[in-house]
Amino acid sequence: MGDLKKVLKSKGYTKVPMVLNGTNHLEVSAKINGITGRFILDTGASNTCVGIDKADYFKLVSKDSKIKAAGAGATDMDTLVSTKNKIVVGGWKKKKQKIVVFDLVHVNEALQAHKSLPVDGIIGADILIKSKAVIDYASGNLFMKKKK
Repeated sequence: MGDLKKVLKSKGYTKVPMVLNGTNHLEVSAKINGITGRFILDTGASNTCVGIDKADYFKLVSKDSKIKAAGAGATDMDTLVSTKNKIVVGGWKKKKQKIVVFDLVHVNEALQAHKSLPVDGIIGADILIKSKAVIDYASGNLFMKKKK
């Protein structure tokens, strides 16, 4: 699998280490508005999200949203939306990133029940698609294409 890393690097990808937690979720470190946090990598989440209890921590300016969140056993949850955020995942950067804000207590309770640390949010398909992400399970790395 060393060839994959070389090929992706030659195509302008940056490597981001992932950690497999106790619930077999992949986690990455990311910065939102210059603040570092822990995020689950979720290809099934349509939007990148931050827990409502972390909105001030990440300096998110939010407004009411019509989006309803669902997942991990919870449905029809009210959300807020924050726009114009800077996000950095490894060497990949995006300005003006929309982030959905909602209550992630149910997610963190499930993680803690399996002896995993709580997370600040979720990196969703919106960012994974924009970055042309490649998940390499064998090496434990996420590769994201840098903008030219």
